[in-house]
Amino acid sequence: MATAIVEKKDRSKLIPFSSRLKEGRALAQDVWSIFNALNLPADCINLGQGYMNFPPPAWVTEAAEEALRTVAPNHYSHPKGRIRLREAIKKFYGPQLGRELDVESEILVTSGANEGQYSVFTAFLEQGDEVIMFEPFFDQYLPSVTFNGGKPVYVPLHPPAHDISKPTSNDWTIDIAELRRAVTPRTKMIIVNTPHNPVGKVFTKKELEEIAAVAEEFNLLVMSDEVYDCLVFDGKEHIRIANLPGMWDRTVTVGSAGKAFAATGWRVGWLIGPASIIQPTLAATTRIVFCTNSPLQEAAASGLEQAKERQYFEIQRAEYAERRKILVDVFDQLGLKYTLPEGSYFILLDISNVKFPDDYPFPKSVLGRGRDFRACWFIAMEIGVSSIPVSEFYCEEHANIGEAYARFAFCKDVDTLGKAAERLKNLKNYM
Repeated sequence: MATAIVEKKDRSKLIPFSSRLKEGRALAQDVWSIFNALNLPADCINLGQGYMNFPPPAWVTEAAEEALRTVAPNHYSHPKGRIRLREAIKKFYGPQLGRELDVESEILVTSGANEGQYSVFTAFLEQGDEVIMFEPFFDQYLPSVTFNGGKPVYVPLHPPAHDISKPTSNDWTIDIAELRRAVTPRTKMIIVNTPHNPVGKVFTKKELEEIAAVAEEFNLLVMSDEVYDCLVFDGKEHIRIANLPGMWDRTVTVGSAGKAFAATGWRVGWLIGPASIIQPTLAATTRIVFCTNSPLQEAAASGLEQAKERQYFEIQRAEYAERRKILVDVFDQLGLKYTLPEGSYFILLDISNVKFPDDYPFPKSVLGRGRDFRACWFIAMEIGVSSIPVSEFYCEEHANIGEAYARFAFCKDVDTLGKAAERLKNLKNYM
């Protein structure tokens, strides 16, 4: 007797996923998975991702260990954050903001800076509200905006003019007229990132005053992402836009223990702002994560409490300046143009003159992307140092601006950077 053949139906797409995943580029293979260590040679030195390969200060990790041995920090914290950390944030940041911060209504501890920002979007965006982002932008902004019904509007920073032989991050400029043209009746927010990732730009007081004037005129909320505030070089001053006249009432300032204490995996961040911003955001974060990692909040508090006495941030800044110099020196030896960052821990290298064969065996993941994806892949495979293609931080319309650059992170120990520099000297063979 013949056996009946039962045709199997495809049941893999029974339930359609939300369109927000597509709009936020969340389903696309992102740059982090393409340039993942698993996809690169085992001995490739990772200067792509912005995480440290050295531990937090011992006196901070010891505070974490002490917290783990205590009962209370092993349990839920208040959604606002542990009171010790909020008090430490008040004491550390209050003088910088020129005000007596209220620990109950003007400080919110979050599960990393990213979750804090997400909660602000949840609290304030209506469907179709527009959010202005300066390009290149930290890639998490895009899905965080779109997942909450927002629409990103892109205003590019303009790269240094070609006749500038030694550009700095200050040579990446804003066209304020362009910013004003981007504002519509649906605009709700502007994201300002200073010091900037990936450019390293430290926004000047004049630039921030011009942004503030636009925000004031059109009644916009300003999210000021200042997670690299402790890494500003060359005598530059980090200006907080919340300190400008009238801006406290419309600004939320974002901070990060991960960046401050080389503890990116701890996922402890904070928001500082007026109660009118912090309290709705508290309502959102309470439903998203309820509360943040308790023992590591205690450790972050200990870090802020001791930082001034130990001159921790001054020492850290000098150490990062030394690390920056290692990459700067090798790029100078090669005669390659780069943007000297005045803040953060990234350098943008101009890779326009790096040559590679058209028939090089690139994986499908980089084919069809910008030239910078192929250049970065080639450098990782042939030189043994990974970086991140900067077109990933742009919308499609402006991606050509980013194609000229690769982002190298110098948040690594001196030995690793020295080995990377030796390898990078071999770029002379491909110029």
